Amino acid sequence: MMEMSPELTKKLTAAVDGMPAFPKSVQRVLELTRDVNSTPKDLVEVIDKDPVLTVKILKVVNSAYYSLPKQITSVGHAVVYLGFNTIKNLALSIAAIGMLPKSNEAGFDGQQYLLHSLATAAIAKQLALKVDDADPMDCFIAGLLHDFGKVVLAQFMPKEFRAALQGSQEHGISLHLALRSTLGVDHAVVGAMLVEKWRFAPHLVETIRHQYGPELADSDMIACVFGANQISKKLHFGDAGNSLVEEFPPAVAKRLGGSLDEVIASLGDLTPLFEEAQIFSKI
Repeated sequence: MMEMSPELTKKLTAAVDGMPAFPKSVQRVLELTRDVNSTPKDLVEVIDKDPVLTVKILKVVNSAYYSLPKQITSVGHAVVYLGFNTIKNLALSIAAIGMLPKSNEAGFDGQQYLLHSLATAAIAKQLALKVDDADPMDCFIAGLLHDFGKVVLAQFMPKEFRAALQGSQEHGISLHLALRSTLGVDHAVVGAMLVEKWRFAPHLVETIRHQYGPELADSDMIACVFGANQISKKLHFGDAGNSLVEEFPPAVAKRLGGSLDEVIASLGDLTPLFEEAQIFSKI
């Protein structure tokens, strides 16, 4: 793990503190996802108390993409038609999207970033079904937030982030390596600091922190998120400023049951998944 100077630690802490808090209603949705005894009724009660969440969920549910037979006017009906999990995913996606600044000085494309994050989340959830010890919902959340450190850096350290983006493209290296040489730290560390501040579960924090290189930890959840990230990049599902695709290290290939291309082939047609990500990203 990289050692940060006191000055850099201070700057990053200030940047993380400058990000908005994760909405209480969505924190509650997260708690419900971890409670095996929670019911669709519990979820509906939480969402109904948040007017912004309610309006956005109904907007997506009534979009042409789902082509439901009639207009849905309540969250309760939305859960019946789309299912508990889709509504949970949607609530989390809305919260993450709500954190994104409208623009940044780093030249970082927020819309493409969103598409990449949503696609990675959905693929990570699919991959979790192939392994023993990964929770699909946790993998969705980790996939959704795996690159959130980039948002923090683009917002609060735009010059350094822009330089890293350019360095990554000019030298054909991964963005996390360009960030380490430009800034002394990569977005995975910053993202982990942020989700820790948001009081996410420790294993989620660790998955975001240890998703690269020599620090890549060997767990089912990290394999799912790493794998989903590479699959998203290879299939051009959005762009988070780093198009360099990495082959699966042996530990990841072992857990996911094959190489990058073999795992992509085993997942079948991912177009519907990407189309849903596009719908979610326009909320």
